[in-house]
Amino acid sequence: MARLGFALVFAAAAAWSADYPAPQEADWVVRDFKFHTGEVLPELKLHYTTVGAKNGEPIVVLHGTTQSGAALLSPAFGGELFSPGQPLDAAKYYIILPDSIGHGNSSKPSDGLGTKFPQYNYDDMVNAHQRLIAEHLGFKRVRLVIGNSQGGMHTWLWAEKYPHMMDIAVPMASQPVEMSSRNWIMRRLIIDSIKRD
Repeated sequence: MARLGFALVFAAAAAWSADYPAPQEADWVVRDFKFHTGEVLPELKLHYTTVGAKNGEPIVVLHGTTQSGAALLSPAFGGELFSPGQPLDAAKYYIILPDSIGHGNSSKPSDGLGTKFPQYNYDDMVNAHQRLIAEHLGFKRVRLVIGNSQGGMHTWLWAEKYPHMMDIAVPMASQPVEMSSRNWIMRRLIIDSIKRD
């Protein structure tokens, strides 16, 4: 019975993955990236995933706090958005899913620098995204920047800092204000726990 269940799950995953072009992963290294603190990292690795052909209209999709760009390829998200006939059909759009600083396969403190890694914030993450899109991928303008949760907060910043680079901004599950309440308390507890460790 377990083998049959595994076979059905595997078959469903194989069928889902065929709905849109295979994702392509890559890295770009930014030399001498300057953070908001003035600190400079000689090499900042930005990992990203793309779906679709580069001649499609570029769209930037930004992940949430504990995710990476790859998390957005799930059937519940990517399957519903990137498949044929869906709102972000990968046959029409070139979908760019960057891993933010500190997430996924992009540079992060746990790569070895630990507490010597520059302090970073949302501005640094968005500036890195913008450089990836403009300098590495060569796009002066994208059709859409969309993000969920932390990615939504990044989308608000994109709209404020780089309005000339996008046609549409869609921030989801976020507000253009500083964090408060339980969200802030949760993050403060995590930070304090790490510092005490």
